[in-house]
Amino acid sequence: MRSSHSLRDPRYAPIEAEVVNLIPALRAFARSFATSQFEADDLVQDTLFRALRSLDRFEPGTNLKSWLFTIMHNAFRTQYRIRQRELPVSADYFSELTLPVAPTQDWCVLNTRLRTALESITPEHREILIMIAGFGLSYQEAAAICRCPVGTIKSRLSRAREELELEMHGNPLN
Repeated sequence: MRSSHSLRDPRYAPIEAEVVNLIPALRAFARSFATSQFEADDLVQDTLFRALRSLDRFEPGTNLKSWLFTIMHNAFRTQYRIRQRELPVSADYFSELTLPVAPTQDWCVLNTRLRTALESITPEHREILIMIAGFGLSYQEAAAICRCPVGTIKSRLSRAREELELEMHGNPLN
């Protein structure tokens, strides 16, 4: 189905410009889902395509960033379900792909440990941590993106923090 707007329609120019300004945030958000930069770039491209195709459905005055994050979230979930059906892969496969490199700076070591810990927690928990702690979204914005109650977001965030703490230090938060 073709969208009812044209990219040259002057009514959409301000929104399109704002979408372009949000690309760095989209790329960062995509990295929380993807295992490689290539996959993240593909997810951003798919998100932008879907957003621009459906620009006439965006309600002016609402949060464009949340709208785009919702599109990305849904695109990732769709891609994830397709991949799960098409390619069952064992956990050992991913450990063979990583090439450990010993960094010299402490911050680099911590960053690597954090990334590894984030990748090892459940995707649902990682997503909530990135949305709220990483991007500073409110509980309400995260709930709108995930299409669930605010209480569910708070609960998931609490469990995500505990899971991350366990991965980072080997003992849960008190």
